[in-house]
Amino acid sequence: MAENVYDFPPKSDLQGFFKRFGKLMIGLLLLVLLIIIAFNSIYTIKEQEQAVVTTFGAAKAVNTAGLHFKFPFVQNVQKVDTTIRGFAIGYDTKTNATIEEEALMITKDYNFVNVDFFVEYKVSDPVKALYASVEPVTILKNIAQSSIRMTVGGYDVDSVITTGKSEIQAAIKELILEKLLKQDIGIQLVNITIQDAQPPTDEVVAAFKSVETAKQAADTAINNANKYQNEQLPQADAKVDKVLKEAETTKAKRVNEANGEVARFNEVYAEYIKYPLITKQRMFYEAMEDVLPSLKVIIDDSDSGVQKILPLDTFTEGVETK
Repeated sequence: MAENVYDFPPKSDLQGFFKRFGKLMIGLLLLVLLIIIAFNSIYTIKEQEQAVVTTFGAAKAVNTAGLHFKFPFVQNVQKVDTTIRGFAIGYDTKTNATIEEEALMITKDYNFVNVDFFVEYKVSDPVKALYASVEPVTILKNIAQSSIRMTVGGYDVDSVITTGKSEIQAAIKELILEKLLKQDIGIQLVNITIQDAQPPTDEVVAAFKSVETAKQAADTAINNANKYQNEQLPQADAKVDKVLKEAETTKAKRVNEANGEVARFNEVYAEYIKYPLITKQRMFYEAMEDVLPSLKVIIDDSDSGVQKILPLDTFTEGVETK
């Protein structure tokens, strides 16, 4: 009988080899499973981020940044970005092209106007943002569009394009906040701003620009007039005050002089009542003392021996001296 060319190991050795190989594979599978479990047991939350941990259908928010532990295959983690985000209404943010169906609106005075808005929002409640609705951002956009049209429809076109933008923005924001509070979808409105507002045709745009220019010119003229008024009023008030003070001074002076004359007259009259003749003579002498020193006279007694007192100035008026 020929010899067996192939030298197989004994059957017992093969069984031992397979047992050892099987144990090795089981160990490797357990190691891989442990690694998978370890990686599924931890998760990290970044700044400006929150996590929603779901355990058997019950959701809980985790808002502390850092490394966290969860039960693998039992708890599910969904991360939610809580930074401020935004979207446009009325135009495309990439091309800046107007979206007519969003931007075109009608005002209180039945004019058409294109108004563009930018809405800023953030997640306030991650659990509600994930589970309270299917598309919370879409709901917010629909609320914003309805609030915008309702508010813009209450203003005339001039206010929408020029003077009433701030008031309109505030009214729209208040209306959106009120509606979001009722919806309670975990989204918070941060701000809404009017990016642009203009009539839909070039001719109307030019007309409104002319109106705006005229208004600015009118405001400038009014400001200049107010400035001139503010400059002139203090000067006029000062002049009026000066005139009033001078009038008061003159009034007091005249009153004092009049009171002095009245007192002097009363004194003279009292003396006159007592001594009429003496008082008359004294008054005559006093009057002559005031008049005679400045009176130029000529005494003429050539005709009848009666002396005549002639005022010299009467005959010399208009005569030029040589």
